[in-house]
Amino acid sequence: MNFKTSFMEFDTDLYPQKVLALRIAGIEKEEEVPFHQHHKGQLVMPLTGFAKCHINDAVWMVPAHCAVWIPSQVPHSNRISPDADVCMLFVEQDIIGMPNKACTLSISPLLRELIIRLAQEEQDYDKDGSVARLVDVLVDELISMPTEHFDFPIPSEHRLNQIAKRLLANPGDRNTVGEWATQFAMSERTLARLVKQEIGLTFGRWRGQLHIVVALQKLSMGESVQRVAEDLGYESVSAFILFFKKTLGRPPKQYMKERE
Repeated sequence: MNFKTSFMEFDTDLYPQKVLALRIAGIEKEEEVPFHQHHKGQLVMPLTGFAKCHINDAVWMVPAHCAVWIPSQVPHSNRISPDADVCMLFVEQDIIGMPNKACTLSISPLLRELIIRLAQEEQDYDKDGSVARLVDVLVDELISMPTEHFDFPIPSEHRLNQIAKRLLANPGDRNTVGEWATQFAMSERTLARLVKQEIGLTFGRWRGQLHIVVALQKLSMGESVQRVAEDLGYESVSAFILFFKKTLGRPPKQYMKERE
């Protein structure tokens, strides 16, 4: 199945229904829908595999059992991993309670099943029929979901933008703040202040968010904790596990098991 073709042929703006769902599986190779936008907000929910979304000035990683919310008319692109099974939910912008900014949502088992069920139905459903009632329950559950932070901000400031792109190309780069500052002809203090000013995070936390994004992607694809630790440049597996637990509250294996 061609993900890009299947997705682009599904013009959500042609449907008056307040919520629509599309499920795509059996993708043989990684595919990407280029930047686009639509009237309805979009929820990207992988059932297996992962999705990576570029939204405005950040990269968002979506592991299984989470979903990224993209508000109405926000330009974005979606990249889907090979053999992923992904549900897309499209929601009218006037539904009260939906986030007004892009974010990652935890997905409850009930909401997951409701979205899967809606994707099996004809999308031009009767507004007074049984599917519409299912949608009402779905929306009530959706607006109650807690948020996560699985994004890597990409600043527009040209020096930080270059650093972000280099980190994306090589997440295991362990250059210090001072070493990065030297490469861009500024002091360590200036770079640290610039990151805080542009992103609202310390340099370490900014790079740490990229490590979480990459780690979740690799763990979702079945890579070992040891391999992920090595790819991200950690001195030991225990150092990576400590970082992961400090950031997400649980060690990698436990965290992924609870998501399965």
